[in-house]
Amino acid sequence: MMLGLETRPAQVWGSVRLVPLVRDEPVPYLRMHRRLYEEPVSVVESGDGRAYVSFVPHAFVATWSDGDQTPAASYGTRLLERDGGAAPPRMAVRFTRRMARKAGRDRLRFLPLHLAVEGYLALHFGGPEIAWEEWSRRAVARGLSPRCEETYLGLHVRGLEDALRIFEIHPGQCGVLVYVGETLASAFAVPHPDDYRALHPTLVEDLFGELIYMDGLLGMPAGDLSAPIDDTGIKSLDDLRTAAELCQAEWAGFHDDVMAGQLFDEDGSRQVVQHLHGFELARFLPSFGLRRENHIGETITGEDGRIAYLKTFRLSEAQVRRGYLLKRLAEHDWRLGATAAALGADKAGLALRLERAGFGYLLRQDVLDHYRAQARKLT
Repeated sequence: MMLGLETRPAQVWGSVRLVPLVRDEPVPYLRMHRRLYEEPVSVVESGDGRAYVSFVPHAFVATWSDGDQTPAASYGTRLLERDGGAAPPRMAVRFTRRMARKAGRDRLRFLPLHLAVEGYLALHFGGPEIAWEEWSRRAVARGLSPRCEETYLGLHVRGLEDALRIFEIHPGQCGVLVYVGETLASAFAVPHPDDYRALHPTLVEDLFGELIYMDGLLGMPAGDLSAPIDDTGIKSLDDLRTAAELCQAEWAGFHDDVMAGQLFDEDGSRQVVQHLHGFELARFLPSFGLRRENHIGETITGEDGRIAYLKTFRLSEAQVRRGYLLKRLAEHDWRLGATAAALGADKAGLALRLERAGFGYLLRQDVLDHYRAQARKLT
């Protein structure tokens, strides 16, 4: 499925299915560990004066080495106790420069999934490039600021915390694909098995979309995808071993081609954010195709193309529709008439579609009222 990673048989707990990802050999010269912050809120500055506020429970730190592959211990995680007593009068705030920044000569700190989410929120963030008459003064002056999206903490996805605590970590495991109610929720991979063991618990602090939260809330049990071994040709332990390996290969092929076949979008976009001594930290966006899976994410890849680090987020249908509308508007220079014609609709229908997607503020109020009146006449 992914260069350098192989799929192993899944483990199921209720509606949660975890599919291990293993490596034959760890990715050389790159390690990852977790850094905890005491402050419950972090203000992230992009360097050009723009900033946003986010809850940042931890950051990932990628450490690389130019030397030979000497054994290295995992940094692991720490659990810090808060001081007792009355709550402080003010909330502590940490100021951080940029989404991904050098934390030393051989270290890069970045906030997990924030690179990917920032890429989605910044999609055509400036708004209309040309001040067509339909767009409001606010749209022309401020664009799509502010943009906001709702997500759920992994702790709120029913069954996920229990599954992560109960399931075994496979030998050589460097990653996992998380399914909730047969929906691919996220993919996570790191360079070394020790890194994965240290960062495995952080999955409950990841971001998950509304679809994943609802699937966990409904609690629909995951289906049985195991295939029985045909025992008619089993004559020895070697025959049984061969049959088991064949079943494992068939499961991996089915999973990679069918269940996770839409994780990466060939028609999507990719942006390199940082370079790390031969490694590239990048984020990717999908093509925002309707009625299909759309994942955003971030990767670290080596010079050989192997994925050393991966973390993804499944967009909800509403988030896909917003990205789709913004993309089509940008393709047609933000002209409502041309965009509506390309979508097989009229201007009134597109205007109301923008309003339902949460972009009604981009249109002038009198123009939006006019299109609403037209829609009422048609009904």
